[in-house]
Amino acid sequence: MYPRREPLKPPQSIHITALGSYAPPRVVTNNDLSHMVDTSDAWIQSHTGIRERHIADDEELTSNLAYKAIEDLLASYNLEASHIDGIVCATATPDYPGFPSVACMIAEQFGITGPALDVSAGCTGFIYALEVARAMIATGSMKNALVVGAEKLSGVVDWNDRNTCVLFGDGAGCALLEFSDQEESGLIDTLLKAEAAGTKALTIHPEKHAIEMDGRAVYSFAVRTIGDTILALVERNNLNLESIDWIVPHQANRRIIQACSKRYGIPEEKFYMNIDRFANTSAASIPLALREMDRAGLLKKGQRILMVGFGAGLTYGGTLLTWTY
Repeated sequence: MYPRREPLKPPQSIHITALGSYAPPRVVTNNDLSHMVDTSDAWIQSHTGIRERHIADDEELTSNLAYKAIEDLLASYNLEASHIDGIVCATATPDYPGFPSVACMIAEQFGITGPALDVSAGCTGFIYALEVARAMIATGSMKNALVVGAEKLSGVVDWNDRNTCVLFGDGAGCALLEFSDQEESGLIDTLLKAEAAGTKALTIHPEKHAIEMDGRAVYSFAVRTIGDTILALVERNNLNLESIDWIVPHQANRRIIQACSKRYGIPEEKFYMNIDRFANTSAASIPLALREMDRAGLLKKGQRILMVGFGAGLTYGGTLLTWTY
């Protein structure tokens, strides 16, 4: 009934071929937050680089955000959902605390019958999900995969905590990952790591159901692991920083990127940042940024792109790829 698929033979050329994104229309500015907690626009911008964030309505769930990002991808690239063979969804804010997965809810919504699973790796989730999908395509489990990062962080924020409520926003992004028999490279290399001794530095408290963070510990971890990941991927692929066209980091805090740039000698202009308009959207931040870059014409065929994430777990990792469309 189900035809057997043979694993792909080298060279395994797996590419991002389409992108989609969605951010809720409601925008909450720093000035709006200053009426809720003791903060100010000047303080938030100077400490984080954030000006505003998109916040979902109460009835919008993580799955709803994902649906709209996928609809954007399908409409923009004139694709049918039947083209999609499987789904890997990265999220820390699923609709249900256990099951069903957001990926299965996506599959139901779009009539997709292939593999569907969620990945939980905090703000590194999209990088982890890409590698899970790449490996499944490479072994023949799927011919392509929709990789989704979707978060409704407003639902797990303590809006009375001025240290955390200013940091987060809602949104979703997705990328279609496909095998190609062309020899040109797509995804080149991925590095995935975890420093699990830092599990308590960033959590969703089980009783309060709200984010709690050791800001100083997370800041130090992020600056170090972003730089280490970038240099490791560059060096082990016999490249140099000059050969990287764009670095697309998880959008957590502009000061983290600036500190990493200074410490590791990485030109700040190589980092694409949109945190000022979206804040920290966790697993959604990298695909949201990629989609925005694509719309602006910043991504061009042949460019080398390095995506890097870091977050709860504590997890971190990066993916190096050549843009091929």
